[in-house]
Amino acid sequence: MAFQCIVVTPEQQVLDEQIIQAIIPGHDGKVGILTDRAPLLLKLGLGEMRLDLPSGQRQIFYVEGGVAQMKDNKLTILTTQAVPAASINADSARAELAEAQASKATDQAGQEQRERNLARARARVAIISRN
Repeated sequence: MAFQCIVVTPEQQVLDEQIIQAIIPGHDGKVGILTDRAPLLLKLGLGEMRLDLPSGQRQIFYVEGGVAQMKDNKLTILTTQAVPAASINADSARAELAEAQASKATDQAGQEQRERNLARARARVAIISRN
């Protein structure tokens, strides 16, 4: 049985579809969501979001931060970024990863920024590698 999924960024509504399953990156790990799930409010991390449609198709997005709410068979995802996997440029993602790996931190704030950049770049490269 399908349920409604809406994905919204600050710029636009990215998706409004019926889906049968969602796998989303929580801040502390991946979370799977199916029809009739108990109410849920989840802080999002960054990484791959997979949405399975009733037709058998699968939509993959890179998402970064935000919240997801599942209530009454409606999944609402508010995120700062929702980039379709097909829109991620492989060369740019690999270059971003190389740049993040080569960067050097000189203080605590710099180290935290380096770790965020590495996590973001690794997630994007992983998405293009699987799709």
